[in-house]
Amino acid sequence: TKALCQHFLKLGIPGFDLIVYKDGQCVLRHMGGYADPENKIPMQGKEKYHIYSCSKLLTCVAAMQLWEKGLFSLEDDLADYLPAFREMTVKTETGIKKAENPIKIHHLFEMTAGLNYDMQTPALKEYYEACDYRCPTVEVVNVIAKTPLEFEPGTGWRYSLCHDVLAALVEVLSGEKFENYVKNHIFDPLGMENSDFLHPMEDWNGFARQFCYNSATGEYEPRWKNAYRPGKEYASGGAGCVSTVEDYMKFLEGLRTFKLLKAETIEFLTRDWLTEQEKKTFPQEAEELFVATER
Repeated sequence: TKALCQHFLKLGIPGFDLIVYKDGQCVLRHMGGYADPENKIPMQGKEKYHIYSCSKLLTCVAAMQLWEKGLFSLEDDLADYLPAFREMTVKTETGIKKAENPIKIHHLFEMTAGLNYDMQTPALKEYYEACDYRCPTVEVVNVIAKTPLEFEPGTGWRYSLCHDVLAALVEVLSGEKFENYVKNHIFDPLGMENSDFLHPMEDWNGFARQFCYNSATGEYEPRWKNAYRPGKEYASGGAGCVSTVEDYMKFLEGLRTFKLLKAETIEFLTRDWLTEQEKKTFPQEAEELFVATER
């Protein structure tokens, strides 16, 4: 394992930080390279990161805590709580039409709602400017509802903004801002002091340097910004959490020890819920994601 991590440095990865737990005990802690290669600052194990899609599990857990309290059913229509999703349109071979199927809450967990991952639609860009890039979570999600679906809900699978919408649902159901709900019910109980869904956008103190590959130049360019967070008040349930390696392990341990959810809830949550029809679309979508990542 250590040799593999060191090999990443040879491939051009600036640095790495690895932690492995077994039965509640740390059995491996290994780091190397630089948190900031330009200034030769070595990786020290306390660095903050945009954890992007690792945010999704936090959002699902937050939602399932509310499910355990009986605040919603997975079969409920999303529009019962977020009315902007009541009259959806969908792309078809013959043009944009009114969607026949409602989005159910379970579709958000499963990525089968028909949403895409476009945060730069004309409607969204117009909204960003109109709100001076404040972008409150529920308001942004309401604008996302204006985008035609890629397919009828429950008929396919697509990696998408489903968990961003799920964060807005948590906010509506709990009566708390999403970032506050997660802090009060996940971060604080577990002692995750370095985690936040609404980290100040201008504060990069303690962060590991982030890079983005430029395919045109073949070089890695520094980039602090999280592209999935368009404004300072937007808590992206799908990609907006800032955390550290040790904090995220506290979260995983919280799941393992059933401090966050009941054992039966975790078993229920981790079942394969995709239908055969939805699974038929999965390999194609996964391949498209892989190709897009390579680009």
